[in-house]
Amino acid sequence: MYPKIRNSNLIILLALAIALAGLLASCAPRYKPLPAGTVQEIEGPSVSPVVAKESVKVTGEKIDAPSPPEYLIGAGDILLIYVYGQADMMLPTGSSTTAKGSRVDSAGFIQLPLIGPIKVAGFSLQQAREQIQNALKTYLREPSVVVEMVEFKSHPVYLLGQFKMPGTHYMDRPLTLLQGIALGNGLDATANLRGARLLRGNKLVPVDIYALLHEGDQSQNAWLRPGDTIYVPDSTLQNVFVFGAVKTPGTVPMKTGRLYLHQAVAAAGGLGTLNYDRNTRIIRSLSPTRGELIVVDLDKILAGEARPFELMDGDIVYVPKTVLGTWNEAIAEILPTLQAVSAILNPFVQIKYLTDNDD
Repeated sequence: MYPKIRNSNLIILLALAIALAGLLASCAPRYKPLPAGTVQEIEGPSVSPVVAKESVKVTGEKIDAPSPPEYLIGAGDILLIYVYGQADMMLPTGSSTTAKGSRVDSAGFIQLPLIGPIKVAGFSLQQAREQIQNALKTYLREPSVVVEMVEFKSHPVYLLGQFKMPGTHYMDRPLTLLQGIALGNGLDATANLRGARLLRGNKLVPVDIYALLHEGDQSQNAWLRPGDTIYVPDSTLQNVFVFGAVKTPGTVPMKTGRLYLHQAVAAAGGLGTLNYDRNTRIIRSLSPTRGELIVVDLDKILAGEARPFELMDGDIVYVPKTVLGTWNEAIAEILPTLQAVSAILNPFVQIKYLTDNDD
């Protein structure tokens, strides 16, 4: 004889059975797997997995106006100063490895006989000559002074990455971005110009080095400032970034230089839940100033109903854990993750979404 089941217990068992059935149903694939060996033709634009695509540009910071037409003296420069008829007032010769002259100190001064320290930093050579000449009038009648630059050492430009001559170079006059790149004696064959960037202090300057060099877009030929860094990454080190409803979010390398969306998701451990938005978001960097926001139907690819979607170096793939209505919602949801890995992202994403701008 079976034990009697009270009505209340029966209700509980029925509820558990319904919940278990729902759970099992949720574990079923969201698409019907194809039998092994199935060949399915996928042709034409109607089977594209792209749901929407939007071009985005960065127009925040404007490229600088032209720099002053003359070089301005700075700390570290070495000057040669000669006073006509006063050989003893010529600045002393430096060491055997230093050119004749005197180095401008960190405060912007040089030491002169008779008049002592005199500030020259921030002046052109002509202005420095007039400054020294006026100071000497206290001691000499109608002094005639010559000021020459022996070594330019105060306006560094740093070239990093795939240059043939990387390192620290010095500006001897106001230089444009194109002229600054030329200081590196050309680029290696592995240079990735789409990821190339101009850094000024702690900020990325929104200029497109790819468009400047390959398309001749002179509007991108910004004037350099002392201390600027031009960085050109290596095209052989390519990655995409997969976040959201995957088991192991993070960086996925493009080992062969090619990678498709479904492969990237699989490399990130696969989908961690079936409760995801089938409309995967992809942020694509084309240059520091241009990008694309792409929505791709992931389920359609997995079901074999659409062509695989090929990714590009630097793509950010986001599989939302819930259905999202707009790109603003997607950006707001992924922003904390982007901020955590900002140092390794392409410059477009950093400029557009991780810095303050008016866009």
